[in-house]
Amino acid sequence: MPANLTPQYYEAEEKYRRASSPEERINALQEMLKVIPKHKGTEKLQGDIKKRIARFKEEGKKKKTAKGFDPFGVEKQGAGQVVLAGYPNTGKSSLVGALSRAKVKIAEYPFSTALPVTGMMPYKDTFIQLVDTPPLSVDNIPSGLIGTFKEADLLLILTDVSTPDCLEQLEGVFQVLDEREVVDLEGEEEVLAPIPFMILANKADQPGSDENLEVLEELWPDLEFIKVSCHGMGLEDLKDRIYTALNIIRVYGKAMGREADMDRPFILKKGNTVLDFAELVHKDFPEKLKSALVWGSSKFDGQPVARDYVLEDGDIVELQL
Repeated sequence: MPANLTPQYYEAEEKYRRASSPEERINALQEMLKVIPKHKGTEKLQGDIKKRIARFKEEGKKKKTAKGFDPFGVEKQGAGQVVLAGYPNTGKSSLVGALSRAKVKIAEYPFSTALPVTGMMPYKDTFIQLVDTPPLSVDNIPSGLIGTFKEADLLLILTDVSTPDCLEQLEGVFQVLDEREVVDLEGEEEVLAPIPFMILANKADQPGSDENLEVLEELWPDLEFIKVSCHGMGLEDLKDRIYTALNIIRVYGKAMGREADMDRPFILKKGNTVLDFAELVHKDFPEKLKSALVWGSSKFDGQPVARDYVLEDGDIVELQL
């Protein structure tokens, strides 16, 4: 089957050829994997891209280890890594504590968080990793913090709408992240693999917050502000939004003749196939895989499907080797 690669793929491939650093190569490869058509004719090419990404990441880890311990390097755990960013006292630590019950340091004075602190947020039958980070500003960017942001699967950008300084806070964070090509605020094509983000209007239950939020919405009409508070306001909705923004699905494995294991889902990206699931279960399975049986998104329970069948959230899969 012909690959039928798109112009977007060839553009990403050209970025890979022109890349001068491992980070740029990884970004370009990830973009290639994102835009490549998903069908049997590209399975081998997809596998090759994934291997190259893994190799460059492993080489990067070895270099970091050789240089010594990186206090800003956060090992990914759970269904996805969500990193919080914001000015001092915008409520990052309180929010992480409310969502994950992590033992974060909460204080009235600024800069109480010196290094990243992680917590696991329960969501349905899985966990999502939240990372509280040291505060930043245009004039104060902790060394190593930008690297933490660039490794995230999703950024939560906080501004404290209970204070008139919320505009300055938001503009400052955007300036830092945009200048260092962490996010693509203006839709500029030259930003390689920008990190997706959401904006949280934090402390939205405090006096004056509605008026300040109106100002932000007038100045930034194209952005969506999510009203939250560590005291409970909007937290359940935020969990749903985070899961959706991570662009992931939960898939459950089933061994032949047994009940499906519904306690430990495998986490895949939306658009992933039975072949991707097989590779996640065991590295040798893709070569042995013939077909699969699917319960959930299939037309009927236990329907036989091909290797390139696109899975959906909640599917149960029995691999046929």
